[in-house]
Amino acid sequence: MASVVKNVLKGIKERGLLTFARDLREEGFLQTKIHNIGATLVGVDKFGNKYYQKLEGTQYGRHRWVEYASKDRYNASQVPPEWHGWLHFITDHTGDELLMLKPKRYGLDHKENSTGEGDEYIYHSKGHTLNPGQRDWTRYQSWQPTKTQ
Repeated sequence: MASVVKNVLKGIKERGLLTFARDLREEGFLQTKIHNIGATLVGVDKFGNKYYQKLEGTQYGRHRWVEYASKDRYNASQVPPEWHGWLHFITDHTGDELLMLKPKRYGLDHKENSTGEGDEYIYHSKGHTLNPGQRDWTRYQSWQPTKTQ
């Protein structure tokens, strides 16, 4: 926590209070921006996702993260495979470095998984209220135990 406050004060000192506040407001969520203070921007993928690393003052395994380009609707499938490897410590090469090594003739371009996006793709069980073929539960009678004497 002290390192976050220290980095906020450093950012205010370097850019001024109004500029710092405007940058935080324009760039997105305040919480994310405070988390990114003191971090190094490692790269940006073709979808606009930003990848950060902060080596000092953070727990190992939590010092690499992604800031998704779409702040309102995001999921893990928006991370391309080359950056996935870097995020999960499979490789220390960034996604940009791996793209330079990848032969152009192999594989397809990465697309995010749109499963579950939109009401027409979501599976609802027969008893779910959003299922158009909903069961008629009016015939249902709950079990009543018999009284024993």
